[in-house]
Amino acid sequence: MTFSFEIVHKSAETSARLGMIHTPHGYIETPAFIPVGTQASVKSLTPEELFGLGVQVILANTYHLYLRPGHDVIGKLGGLHRFMHWGRPILTDSGGYQVFSLSKLREICDSGVTFQSHIDGSRHLLTPEKVVEIQETLGSDIMMCLDECTPYPATRTESQRSLELSIDWARRCKESRSPEGSALFGIVQGGMFEDLRARGVSALTNIGFDGYALGGLSVGEPKKVMLDVAAFTLPLLPSLLPRYVMGVGTPEDLVELVSLGTDMFDCVMPTRNARNGQLFVRTGTLNICNAQYRDDELPVEAGCPCYTCRHYSRAYLRHLFMAKELLAYRLNTIHNIYFFMTLMRKMREAIRHGRFGLFKRDFYSQRTNLSIDD
Repeated sequence: MTFSFEIVHKSAETSARLGMIHTPHGYIETPAFIPVGTQASVKSLTPEELFGLGVQVILANTYHLYLRPGHDVIGKLGGLHRFMHWGRPILTDSGGYQVFSLSKLREICDSGVTFQSHIDGSRHLLTPEKVVEIQETLGSDIMMCLDECTPYPATRTESQRSLELSIDWARRCKESRSPEGSALFGIVQGGMFEDLRARGVSALTNIGFDGYALGGLSVGEPKKVMLDVAAFTLPLLPSLLPRYVMGVGTPEDLVELVSLGTDMFDCVMPTRNARNGQLFVRTGTLNICNAQYRDDELPVEAGCPCYTCRHYSRAYLRHLFMAKELLAYRLNTIHNIYFFMTLMRKMREAIRHGRFGLFKRDFYSQRTNLSIDD
């Protein structure tokens, strides 16, 4: 099966849309949230558990897998799907965000990025061609172009320079991919400047990719700025190809961006927050370390059918977390992943049945306990 995308239904009230991505390892119903499996593992969970939670696709990190165990090792062992025992689709990022976050350990030039490994201090050069080679060796279903993630804040001059570099690297990624290789997505940069974002969309669509992502969002800018940039840029992207907003986000972010026409998301939030004791519920979030849960017999969320809520009380989860028991991280992650998968499923159902506007109103009417930046 080759890569393709079809739009199944559109919301009459918003720009939300229901779609289907076909890949060599199965389909992805959109809008979809992609849990992050940085080192070929969604932390603390098995592939079978992820499947049972409704996960359709995971993200693996090119930078980390290149450094350890090495893409050549994974390739010799049959590719990433076989290596990690995951039979569904895999999206691999370019590693660009991780490299650029190492501001004191990297140097950027037109040819690529030279960086120092955070593991052993060894030096490496990542070029657009190398990034495509790594991802093709891993055997991912969806590859991402190498780009420079524009920081926030950034001046117009800095944003324009970053954009032009990302466009050049995207062209080289496209030219270096194998004819029958994995799907390749371009990444739109341009900082918070609308005309630069429009320039990025125009340049990337002229090159031609299988899908398009918005990068450089959720990097510290105010929430309204992020949504305004997305609202401006998303309609400029090809309507018949997948639209992916990278590194986002909170349940509120997902609802707002789905209503603007986004098809795909990834974020570490459900897994990272679980390891920090923050659990997502209909009303907002619950911090399990709070003393009020010390003898609380209730589940994390009444009526939630996830494994954690069916079997364990808040009191027990708090005890595990305070004692730093590994089971705490597993049970918290199970609940959070289930929450995000359920949220996406409910949005897909609402779009299918023409009631996304009602879903959105009901969603916000329940958000009374928000303890994260919204």
